[in-house]
Amino acid sequence: MRGSLVHRARTAGPAGALLALLCLGYTVGAAFGWGSPSVALFMGDFGLAGAALAAAFSCLAHGCSVAGPSRPAWLLFGLSSAMVAVGNGTWGWYEVVLRTEVPADSLADFAFLLFAPLAITGLLVLAQRPRTPAGWLCLLLDGWLVGGSLFTLSWSLALGRVATGEGGDPLKLALGLGYPVLDILLVSLVVGLRFRSRDGNRAAVHTAMVALAVTVVCDALFTAPELHSSYRSGELLDAGWFAGSVLLARAPWSHGPHDSGRGEHPSAGGVPRRRVATTFSALTPYVAAAVCTAGILYNAIVGHFVDREVLAAACTVGLALILRQGVMLLDNLSLAQELAQKEAHFRSLVQGSSDVIMIAGANGVLSYVSPAALRVYSRDPEELVGGNLLNLVHPDDVDRVLSEVGRILARGRTPSRREGGAEPSARVECRIRSGGGEWLHVESTLNRYRDGLILNSRDVSERVRLQAQLQHHAFHDPLTDLPNRALFAQRVRAALGLGEPEAARGHRPVDGSTVAVLFLDLDGFKAVNDTAGHQVGDELLVQAARRLQGAVRSGDTVARFGGDEFAALVCGRLAATQVHELAERLRTALSEPYWIGGAELGVAASIGIAFAPRSHAPDADPRAATDELMRNADLAMYRAKSEGKGRVVLYTPAIRAELERRTELEERLRLAVREGGFTLLHQPVVDLATGQVAVVEAQARWRSAQGLLLTPAEFLRTAEHGGAATRFARWMLQEAIRAAARRRADPGTPDVPVSVRLTGERLCAPGMYEAVASALRDSGLPPGLLMLELARTDADDGADELGRRLAALRRLGVGTAVAGFGVGGGSLGTLARLPFDVLKLDRSLVQDLADSALTRALAGNALRLGRDLGLVTAAEGADHPRQVAVLQELGCRRAQGLAFAQPLDEPRLSRALVRRAYPLPRPIGSLAGRRPHLAPEARSGGCPEPVPGRSAHHHGPLDLPQRHTVGGPSGGPHGETSIPPA
Repeated sequence: MRGSLVHRARTAGPAGALLALLCLGYTVGAAFGWGSPSVALFMGDFGLAGAALAAAFSCLAHGCSVAGPSRPAWLLFGLSSAMVAVGNGTWGWYEVVLRTEVPADSLADFAFLLFAPLAITGLLVLAQRPRTPAGWLCLLLDGWLVGGSLFTLSWSLALGRVATGEGGDPLKLALGLGYPVLDILLVSLVVGLRFRSRDGNRAAVHTAMVALAVTVVCDALFTAPELHSSYRSGELLDAGWFAGSVLLARAPWSHGPHDSGRGEHPSAGGVPRRRVATTFSALTPYVAAAVCTAGILYNAIVGHFVDREVLAAACTVGLALILRQGVMLLDNLSLAQELAQKEAHFRSLVQGSSDVIMIAGANGVLSYVSPAALRVYSRDPEELVGGNLLNLVHPDDVDRVLSEVGRILARGRTPSRREGGAEPSARVECRIRSGGGEWLHVESTLNRYRDGLILNSRDVSERVRLQAQLQHHAFHDPLTDLPNRALFAQRVRAALGLGEPEAARGHRPVDGSTVAVLFLDLDGFKAVNDTAGHQVGDELLVQAARRLQGAVRSGDTVARFGGDEFAALVCGRLAATQVHELAERLRTALSEPYWIGGAELGVAASIGIAFAPRSHAPDADPRAATDELMRNADLAMYRAKSEGKGRVVLYTPAIRAELERRTELEERLRLAVREGGFTLLHQPVVDLATGQVAVVEAQARWRSAQGLLLTPAEFLRTAEHGGAATRFARWMLQEAIRAAARRRADPGTPDVPVSVRLTGERLCAPGMYEAVASALRDSGLPPGLLMLELARTDADDGADELGRRLAALRRLGVGTAVAGFGVGGGSLGTLARLPFDVLKLDRSLVQDLADSALTRALAGNALRLGRDLGLVTAAEGADHPRQVAVLQELGCRRAQGLAFAQPLDEPRLSRALVRRAYPLPRPIGSLAGRRPHLAPEARSGGCPEPVPGRSAHHHGPLDLPQRHTVGGPSGGPHGETSIPPA
């Protein structure tokens, strides 16, 4: 819409200039007689006919292309111009083609006569119709005032003589009077009527009115006897008719700058606005009366006889003027009553409004204050009138209010086109002093009023308080009222010099200052929540928050991230040792006993510290720098927890490097499991009484790119945590069960149970029990031929859930064993609470068994404990015959290690099982002949004993495995041992 208006405005200028040049050229040619009589006749007849024809085509084309009430009017204007073209064409036919005088009563006279009725009808269609009887009466009176006055003047000047001269011929009299009478009527409509601008193009209507007025003036001049008798085609009078036709041709395509439609008044509720008379329409009746009086005075001055027609017309004009004046008086009374009603209506609206309405002058002095000020501001409106508006505003808000007021006043002096001429307005919030002395938050809408302003104000103090409360809740922890993670991150960015100034809150960086972030986690808080309840846990968190706030400096920030995680931001000229001392002080404060509900509770704290770099790149991302600093502190805190909890750890790049390495290893582990990069080997577990293979332990090996099988020490450590570890454990279980089922299907291979070592975390992983049951069911392996070895038992780490899982597996028929007993987190309490079938000593106790009396005593007591609990005893890491002999002497039932066999692939394992038994070492030294504990003992459950009745087949000396070089510190399955292919 806007683009089309701009295009029209750009094209209107050249077109108007071209038409003006055309009219000027025609006028100059007519003034100089066109150079020859024949050219003058042609231009005076066919030139006018061409211009009228162009006007007819233009109006008809516009009338056919537009819709609405103005369409018939343009069609009628086109037909009227067509009549003018026919009349001028007829004159040209006689004068130019036939070279004769135009006969009286020709077709041209009737065509010219039809021009006015068609144009008059078009004006009536285009005119705004009155909506009341009084309006119709005023329209008729105004029309007669104009028409009667023009008739009086025209009769006095020319029409009287025309009527006298044509008195003998009625047709000639009718034609002679028809032209001027119709022209008078046409001028009366143009002057007296108001035309539609809402339904059409105002510029087009005005251009058409000017075109018709020019044509009527030329007709009036042609009617005068002096000009009519001496008129010849091509004279200067034709330039007026030519200009009228050109203007009418241009009229439909004229577009003014204010041709936007005006709708209904917004306050009228859908009722159209009452039309207000313009100065021109109000003075029209009096001007008409003056014209009538001038006509009579002309007759009196020149001594002409005043005809009856003139007297009758003058009298009716006078009566119409009197009647019109009476109607105007009645209309003014009605307007006064309506204005009084509207004034009372708006006064009641203003006085009854809950908003305070104030009118201030350009100097800020209040000239009106609504009664609502007493209710909103608790101040008398009469006392406020005469005072300055700025005296009520808070000093801190004065500059902002003055800025908005200045902007409104400046926009009022230079209205913007985008506002469509509407008064500019603005909304500003400030604080205003109430009668009680407190400051109220007020929202005001400013509008121009004459040279000042109208302010519509309302109290929004409650809304401001609610917004502040919501903002506080959005950036603070609801339990402890400490800053939350979002506000803490803003403070960190400000401390790094990368945030907004308003977010600094005392944390703006100083040259040479230290910025450190501390992450704190309460150790043992979950146990408090589980035993004492969440309400007690919440109270403990509140007390911990108070301790933290009391332990830090006044400029530091303490935040709670959720759960039992807290953080502290420390800024200033501090050395690293001072920050570490502050962290120790926080740890000590949090580790003090808590008294809640008469009970003493205790937790510890693990704290990680990360220091920000001294400088940042100019284009550094504030969010990335903040996240990196907080992530470093988080990593240091988790390192503190993994190192035993209750300590402070400073972040170093090595912590990040280890995390990245573990992440890479987890990804490699996930990829190796998915692409078959692992394979299973089995190491025999030998019965020390018979030498037979009692169990085979499944061990994973990594298949290197060179085809070698390596013990994946780092992979195994990585496989203890995370989702990849769970998938690896499932794969290992399924592969071990499938391999055992294949061996059982071989009739030449004895049934030997298979054991798989898992951590407690993996056994308690969701779906692990279902994975074991599904693998046993799908493979057809009896549950009694599967044993699960539990590594690293810990009574404080989900022992109850672990006990339920082990009990469920034993009910399924699966055997259970505790591996690595004697070192690490294993405890006697866990051994008593968890259901096991086998106790297996850790290799660290077996390595020094033959050389250390202390180690032998510890191992003997552990084995004796297992026998007392009814468990089958076993040991791993028996790599030398002397170790095997000591284990026999101590009463150990089973052993595994390089003294018997290394981990074997399937072909070697099948041959080892077929050979039935391994040779046992002979007694060494004082241990000869002492085998008090090697008699067969009953098992409490789990895997079956070797099948009785089978003769033990001993390996020869050449079958014993040679000792291999191990790459790790402890060797065995956790070192990097190269396994040759079968």
